[in-house]
Amino acid sequence: MKNSQSLLKLVVLSMLVALGVVISPLLRVEGMCPMAHFINIVCSVLLGPWYSLLCAAVIGILRMTLMGIPPLALTGAVFGAFLSGVLYRLSKGKLVCAVLGEVIGTGVIGAIVSYPVMTYLMGREGLSWLFYVPSFTCGTLIGGSIAFFFLRKLIDNGMLAKMQQMLASPVYADKGTVFSNALTITAFGPILFVILHIVPGVFGMGGQIWSHLAYGALAVFVVAAVVYLIAKSGRSKACDQKTA
Repeated sequence: MKNSQSLLKLVVLSMLVALGVVISPLLRVEGMCPMAHFINIVCSVLLGPWYSLLCAAVIGILRMTLMGIPPLALTGAVFGAFLSGVLYRLSKGKLVCAVLGEVIGTGVIGAIVSYPVMTYLMGREGLSWLFYVPSFTCGTLIGGSIAFFFLRKLIDNGMLAKMQQMLASPVYADKGTVFSNALTITAFGPILFVILHIVPGVFGMGGQIWSHLAYGALAVFVVAAVVYLIAKSGRSKACDQKTA
């Protein structure tokens, strides 16, 4: 039984590595790779911090070898991958904590570590200790939003618990709440934000209008989440008062 579960873990790990290498070029610019953070968080939730660390390291090495990506492929992935898994386990299965671990691990720790690596190993000039913090943080927020939405849906339909049981990973009761649903609504904002910021440039449709639309879309989903949270919270209080 243990051998079959270990084999299944290796199979899932291999699939996540392959998927991570294939989708990493999507929405990527130097210093920002949202889909890598998506893979990190999914692996952390399914397999735990050590497997997530291994997954991020292998993906980073393959990207450096096959795609000519600088060492940012490693420094911008391994710290967040491990911390995401650690915070997910310590919080007893809170998806928000898994995303937060990725943001802190990559957006802060990984970004700071990238400075000496890129300066002294790669010979880049004009960098500072906080040079990569904005782009790394932006990438983690985008990838984390996608991962949160994806995993939230797996939780709601019961698939995540089944997958964790098959992989002999801890299973946590993290049912949908008003707050988690509000976060899910918010998650669409960063996704649409990066699409409206990057895709028009790829197709040569530059212009200030796309920047305004990107920020507008982000604001719309944030406002929608706040309205949903207030409306649902007020309804819950009204129901509690009637019950009392």
